[in-house]
Amino acid sequence: MPCERKQLRYGHSEGHTEVCFDDSGKYIVTCGNDGDVRIWEGLDDDDPKFITVGEKAYSLALKNGKLVTASSNKAVQIHTFPDGDPDGILTRFTTNATHVTFNRSGTKVAAGSSDFMVKVVEVSDSSKQKTLRGHEAPVLSVTFDPKDEFLASASCDGSVVVWNIEEQTQLISWPLLQKTNDVSNAKSLCRLAWQPGTGKFLAVPVEMKVQLYERGTWDHVSTLTDDLLTQPINVVSWSPCGTFLAAGGVGGSLTVWDVNSKLCVERQKHEKGFTVCGLAWHPSGTQIVFTDTEGCLSLLEGLNTSTSNPEPTQQAAAKKAAKEYDDLFDDDDDRLMDEGLSETNSPVKKPVTGDDDDDDDDLMPSTGRVRNRGAILDDENSLDTGSLRLGLDKFGEDDDDAGSAVVPPAAPSVPLRPVYEGPMPTPPQKAFQPGSTPAHLTHRFMMWNSVGIIRGYNDEQDNAIDVEFHDSAVHHAMHLTNSLGHTMADISQEAVLLASPSTDELASKLQCLHFSSWDTNKEWMVDLPQGEDARALCLGQGWAAVATSTLMLRLFSIGGVQKEIFSLPGPIVCMSGHGEQLLVVYHRATGFDGDQALGVQLLQFGRRRKQLIHGENLPLSQRSFLLWLGFTAEGTPCYVDSEGVVRMLNRSLGNTWTPVCNTRETCRSKSDHYWVVGVHENPQQLRCIPCKGSRFPPTLPRPAVAILPFKLPLCQTSTEKGQMEEQFLRSVLFHNHYSFLSSSGYEIDEDGQSRSQKEQQELLMKMFALSCKLEREFRCVELAEMMTQNVVTLAIRYASRSRRMNLAQRLSEIALEKANQVLEEELEEQEQEPHYSRQTSRYEQSESTGGRYSRRPTQEEDEEEQEEELREEEDAQEMDTEELTETRKRVNPFAKEAGSPVKPPSLTPINKVGRANPFKVQGSGKPSFAPGQPRVSNILDNMTASRKSASLSGSAGKPGKGPVLKPLAPRAKPKTQSNLLQMTSKKTASKKPLESPEPPAEEQKQAEAPPPAPPADKSENTENQRPKTGFQLWLEENRKSIIADQPDLDETDVIKEAMGRFRTLTAEERLSWTERAKGQSGEAADPKKRKRAEGGEVEGGGGENENGQAEAKKKKSLDPSSKLSAFAFNKN
Repeated sequence: MPCERKQLRYGHSEGHTEVCFDDSGKYIVTCGNDGDVRIWEGLDDDDPKFITVGEKAYSLALKNGKLVTASSNKAVQIHTFPDGDPDGILTRFTTNATHVTFNRSGTKVAAGSSDFMVKVVEVSDSSKQKTLRGHEAPVLSVTFDPKDEFLASASCDGSVVVWNIEEQTQLISWPLLQKTNDVSNAKSLCRLAWQPGTGKFLAVPVEMKVQLYERGTWDHVSTLTDDLLTQPINVVSWSPCGTFLAAGGVGGSLTVWDVNSKLCVERQKHEKGFTVCGLAWHPSGTQIVFTDTEGCLSLLEGLNTSTSNPEPTQQAAAKKAAKEYDDLFDDDDDRLMDEGLSETNSPVKKPVTGDDDDDDDDLMPSTGRVRNRGAILDDENSLDTGSLRLGLDKFGEDDDDAGSAVVPPAAPSVPLRPVYEGPMPTPPQKAFQPGSTPAHLTHRFMMWNSVGIIRGYNDEQDNAIDVEFHDSAVHHAMHLTNSLGHTMADISQEAVLLASPSTDELASKLQCLHFSSWDTNKEWMVDLPQGEDARALCLGQGWAAVATSTLMLRLFSIGGVQKEIFSLPGPIVCMSGHGEQLLVVYHRATGFDGDQALGVQLLQFGRRRKQLIHGENLPLSQRSFLLWLGFTAEGTPCYVDSEGVVRMLNRSLGNTWTPVCNTRETCRSKSDHYWVVGVHENPQQLRCIPCKGSRFPPTLPRPAVAILPFKLPLCQTSTEKGQMEEQFLRSVLFHNHYSFLSSSGYEIDEDGQSRSQKEQQELLMKMFALSCKLEREFRCVELAEMMTQNVVTLAIRYASRSRRMNLAQRLSEIALEKANQVLEEELEEQEQEPHYSRQTSRYEQSESTGGRYSRRPTQEEDEEEQEEELREEEDAQEMDTEELTETRKRVNPFAKEAGSPVKPPSLTPINKVGRANPFKVQGSGKPSFAPGQPRVSNILDNMTASRKSASLSGSAGKPGKGPVLKPLAPRAKPKTQSNLLQMTSKKTASKKPLESPEPPAEEQKQAEAPPPAPPADKSENTENQRPKTGFQLWLEENRKSIIADQPDLDETDVIKEAMGRFRTLTAEERLSWTERAKGQSGEAADPKKRKRAEGGEVEGGGGENENGQAEAKKKKSLDPSSKLSAFAFNKN
């Protein structure tokens, strides 16, 4: 085998150097003592690309575009090839790794270390690791069996060991080497090599010889020697065909043997006599590249791996070598058929089969594809592919001509086993605890959330659990002995919940440390039924939940009472709790092509238990899995997938999931990740831990928490328009929780809510101004549809000043339309509002919980409310700009208490939860208004403000911005009436609850008949305390005509019909009716009303209460520009 040795060239600084080819043979890849990995396009490449992996690089392996290196940072890291981008850390050791290698398929990496351990790690999921313990000194080398069943390793303790990978046990150990205390002192690196393809022989360099051990029997079958070898062999490497074995030794010897004849076919000597420490064959088998301990590399070229057997001239040399090799081991064909799945992946056997057996040519493409897929599935241990493999093996092992006797019996089985060509199932994701690191780690986080941290230690010295609280006022830190072997944990403001898996002797246990209990027994424990294991657990407010392996979810009270049990639709993945909410994620089906098919349920406990999300799909990024699940601090469900996308529940859009952040965008490299520990909506913060080269952080040193901003993935966020749209949408989404908390009876931060609403309206106005500049008037109208009435008037003013009168006219129509829409919604809400007021006990509950309970208004109240809205609309149209500005700054007249400080009004969305009862009656039965507040208020102020009181949170003092309604005479016992604002205040705790109103049918009867007459003075007071409006005056004169046209209308429908007709009048006609009404009201002021005004109780809607206001009312000219300016006001 004559060959040519190329000239030596410098590659790395002095020290141990390793080398390999890439899969195609195009690149030579080396690593050395300078910490660099260099990628050479040939030996003559004078400018190789390099990747710095650490201070020193000890070993490298390359497969399927993945470059794995062992460097001086005690880690095994992975880079993409040939780009060289970091792609994560596969595993870590306590000392430096000494050797790394891929298995044949490139799905696993084995690494040996100076800490005596060998680890086998899945490339796709580094959390799947197997640790092989047994060596008593640093590991010199590792090599995979081609069929992934076994792994061989050599160590400084003098032993060469064969391991069973799956069982993590030693099969056999040979004491072959000289013992040393460190790799640097070893006479030989003893780089083992397993024969490719069948894996029949394991080659072990021992002194000046190479010993071959047979797979299975582990007998020493032969020895390869050469008389010219005088120094130990360092490294051996098989040719791709498996026929030749190359060896490099101390002193620079290079030897190639033909394994069949056991003859030395090539001898070369290093030109400078340096020790050869790296050796690799080119995939074609025609070149050998080698490196030495001085950092140099060279090449042996022109190797001829053909044999003397005559073959057709059409076949390539590689096929000849494979042919003879197959003939050599023909007696093993029967055994190979049983292991055909791995065997058919041989790069040599596939072409041989295709060429030698023309009858099965049509089977080759599908056979190759399914076999590859089967190898992936079998590697994941996720599916039973026995039947699939059996069908393939029967017709796929026609290896060579010599084995043709086996083919005929196998042929009939082809049609019996159809080949599946569809999408392949994805291995289901295993159950996990959000906020925990993998369970195989000796030191790990069992839980990290917004309450505290639970750490687990399980090593030779200790098996314990440490509990630490972020706020030491909740509880002091705890150290627990983990005698039960707990693997899952959760922590809340009330308790710590732990669970352990079952063993052969013990059942799975659930243990709760209820530290907030007021009695002396602060711990309880439950054994799960036989054969049932805890898979996930979580804590909420007053409850604990555990999901088990039998698709069961068990609910306990925090004190240990079993409260509920129900079945899950699929195997649990994880779950999380917050307050009264429980979020459960499970496998709803089998995913395909890398996707997980997960379902989600959201349950809410409390007085009325309900399911908010009923097992819908949980959206994930393509080919990703769930990484974290939880709630924001405000109680909104959210989760993170393995692609770094954070999604949050959008309750206002039918419980859909909106992506709010992508943590990968802020990662500097592909191997970096963020480990999420908490989410906050106000302020908007994603709290997470940066993990460099890993998906999760180490327990020590304590990792630092970073804060990431949120950003919705909208289009064109680099433009001003896109940025404002993103800010607006994010503000709306992140403040939906106010509505949910308010409706659930929780206290809310009303100042924060008002600030968010103001921020949203300001953003809308900015987008409106930008659209005006871009002359996008249609877009302006679209934006105005989302504005409140107050901001629409500001938009009208802006459009008028921009001389866009057509736009201003359209906006004025929108303003009127919004006013009408709110009135209609008000009527519908009054008709549909449930009769919570019938349950007196719930009124009492609302004082402490802020429950959403309000008295249903009668039809008379509805009528007065509608009249009042129309009257205010007239007032708004006739006021000039100064009057509008002054009115906007006024506060809703329904103050919380007499003399209390007055807060400015806030912009509030129409859909705000909670409805203000307009009848705030003090103990005397008289309506109470803040002193000095005028009765007239702008229609736009009242429209913007919600029809529902913001005081549902229990802080009754905040003024609700409801419409100004005319209080009616109380039906009975006026002193007992109190509005919702008073009910939620502690100051009214001693007052009587409101009496239950009659059913709606009786209310309708009362609408037709005059209301029952209470004491005379109260009745007169209530009737005469406000002037008539223009609409009321018009209705009195036209009521008969309306009834004559439609005699079957009841009173409410008459009001609606009258409102519709009154709106059809021109502005001049409506203004004249308003003037007539004012003239009557000025002459007919009631003496009792004056007396009460002098006593300090000012009516909240009369137009004559302030001199300044009366003087400010002037009759406006009726040209179009003046009509438009009536909607304008200054921003406060």
